[in-house]
This record gives sequence, structure tokens and C-alpha cells, in this order.
Amino acid sequence: MRTIMVVGGGYAGFTAARRLERRLRRDEAEIVLIDPRPYMTYQPFLPEVIAGSIEARHAAVAHRGHLRRTRLFAGTVTGIDHARKTVTVRPARGEEFELSYDIVLVTAGAVTRTFAVPGIAEHAIGLKHVEEAVAIRDRLLTAFDEAAQLPEGSPLRERLLTVTFVGGGFSGVEGFGELLSLAASLVRKYPELDPTELRFHLVEAAERILPEVSAGPGAWVVRELERRGGLVHLGTQVVSAEDGHIVLSTGEQFDSELIVWTAGNAATALVHRHTDLPINGRGLLTVRADLRVGTDDAPVLDAWAAGDDAAIPDLSVPDSSAPGVLTVPNAQHAVRQGRLLADNVVAVLRGKEPRPYLHRSLGAVATLGIGRGVFEHRRVVIKGFAAWVMHRGYHVLAIPTWERKSRVFAVWLTAAVFGRDIVSLAAGQNPREAFVSGR
Repeated sequence: MRTIMVVGGGYAGFTAARRLERRLRRDEAEIVLIDPRPYMTYQPFLPEVIAGSIEARHAAVAHRGHLRRTRLFAGTVTGIDHARKTVTVRPARGEEFELSYDIVLVTAGAVTRTFAVPGIAEHAIGLKHVEEAVAIRDRLLTAFDEAAQLPEGSPLRERLLTVTFVGGGFSGVEGFGELLSLAASLVRKYPELDPTELRFHLVEAAERILPEVSAGPGAWVVRELERRGGLVHLGTQVVSAEDGHIVLSTGEQFDSELIVWTAGNAATALVHRHTDLPINGRGLLTVRADLRVGTDDAPVLDAWAAGDDAAIPDLSVPDSSAPGVLTVPNAQHAVRQGRLLADNVVAVLRGKEPRPYLHRSLGAVATLGIGRGVFEHRRVVIKGFAAWVMHRGYHVLAIPTWERKSRVFAVWLTAAVFGRDIVSLAAGQNPREAFVSGR
């Protein structure tokens, strides 16, 4: 049988493997999926994990729980040699090994883009994985506990109650808004603390946030965050973050206990440097509209790609108005590309023609904390509670599997009655400490 190798188990990879299981007969092909994590992270729910509105595990979909026929490997693909049709896999333990394939689907996703800012690598946390969202939440809860024991006005207390988000895209703004909402709710449970002591900074290098929405709704989001006590720095860069001391390009300086870095995406090292497949100037795989790797004049046989690591032409935008525009790297596109990716592979295996990817955006929707959100689709703009409901409604339908939808919805109902859980499990990040110390 042919072997179909899926490199990466995120939105596109998980969706493609699941659909291949449904579309292929058992004797047509063997499906293999390789990913270092045993689950798919539904990233739009990470801000709600930060805020305690969703249990961390409910924002992840286990590969083994939903891929019945796929052979799974827990490891990192460190190289793709398509000339030999092999991938090199580095497992969590043991030596690297090679696996051969007949058809490869590259859905490795993207990584957080970082810059050479002193202190960021040592002190910042990203927001791409469930573990990071949990750590952000736990650090804030722990900081509140520690700050409540310190005298008012002390430098350490001010540092503990200061949070900095770098990056004003959807991930940064939603994470910032949800954490600000959690902090405003949490401070009421600490009579030792005053809400005016909270310092939440959102730093964005561009002159506006949320580039996916138009200027009007973006400006409204800034005003809404500032009305709730957020400090939004536009046209500003972080120059240094050494020892948690933030220095901005405007000259402003302050100490911050929690630093969250969400300043965009970059191609993975695998795609950018460790494959013989063609890439563009940004380090993304060159992909045709039908998701086959290559160009219309020079397609690469048996190689396909989708998701954040693929430069896919956006056919919904007329080429005359914006030549060469690519699909936006987000969950909305990745899931739909994953479905078409599987359908096209099956079509080619059965001697049929693949279809081009064409999806017109359903709009942009963002949560800014419980009861607050913004939605825009063409000329329609909705703000506040209605947009927040739309955000929850869309994403509970979009997360894969009815099992996960049910769990998320059940947690929302519980939180509506009893409020969000404010227990910090920061000790879980060093589980042996209590054992070693004898406490």
C-alpha cells in the first residue's frame, strides 16, 4: 500500500488525517502522522484558558482519541528529503531514525517569531500552546498571592502586579483582554490590593492593533481596553527586557513580572532550512492553489502542503486588485485547507483532478474578556456582548469533535453559575519540589 505521511498534527494536519480515514478504503493507503505533541491545540481557545473560562485539556484534541486508523509517531521531523521520499524523525528519547513515504503532506505550522531583544528569551512566554496559556494564568494568580503580602508601594509589589503583552494581533489582543478581565475579577477577592495598582501594558510596533479588522473597530478596541485600565502603546517597540525590566522605544521603563510575547509567526526551521521542497522568500513552502507543492509550471509530484507553513494563493481576492496575495495564516483557513488537502489527495489517487482552494472569509471576531468582543465582516461591525456571544458560538462549533464541543460548553455553563476557578497550580511546573523538600 502507499504510505501517506502527514508532517504535523495541528489544525490542517489533524483535519487532513481524520478526513483521509473517512475517505480512503483500508486497502488504499496507510496514513502516518508525526508530531511532537500527542494532541492538536485549538489556539483560539487559549485566551479563555488563560482566563480560566475553559479547562486547559478542553482546548486540546488528543490524536489517539480521534484518529483510529492513523499510525502515530511522537517526535519532531528534522528533515524532509523528497528526492528520496524520506523524513528524519527525532523522538523524545533515543536516536533519530528515518521513515519512508509515497506521498507527503506538510502541515508543520509555524513558530512564534522572535527578535534579538535582550531578556525576551530568558523571561517571556509565548502563546501558541496549552502549556503556555496555563503558565501565564498560574503566574498571574501566584503574583497576586505574593503581592498581597507585601507593603503597598514597594517595588516588588508593583512588579508583581505589572503584566506586559508584546504584539497586537489577535493572539495578543485576545490574551491581553482575557487576562485583564481575570485580573479585574480576581482583585475583588484580595482586600489587600487596590485595582488601581494593576498595570497591564500592550505594546505594538505598528500604529494600530488587529490588522485583520478595519481601522474603526481597531480603534474602538483600543479605547475599550484603555477604559478598563489597560495601557496600550502603539508605534512602540520593546528595546530590552533584561531581568524583567522593560525598556520601550519611547523611553518609558518599568518592571514586569509577567511578559507574554505574541509578535507574529515565522516559518519552522524544518520548512525554512531542512527540506529540498521549494520555498519562497519568507521561508514558506511554495504551494499551488490546489495545495500541491510547487508552481503551476513546475508542480512537485506527491508533495502537498497546507496551514501556516504554506504560501497558498488567495483566490477570493481578485489578482488585479492585489496580485500574489496569500491566504491569512489562521485557524479558519487551516481547517478548511486540511479538508481539501485530504480530498485532493484522494482524488489524485483515484485518477481525478484536484480542486483549487477557495474560501471567502466569514469575518473576524475577537474576545476581549467575559461579555466583551468585536466582530467585523465587510461593512457589518458588532461590538460588546453580542460579538462576545458570536465568538463563543463560532468557536464551539469550529473546534473538532462533538466530544470537545460538549466539554467546552459544559464548562461555560458551570462558570456562568459558579464563576471561574481561581486556583493556581503553578507548583505543577516543578512537581518534585514538594517531594524533595519534604513538604
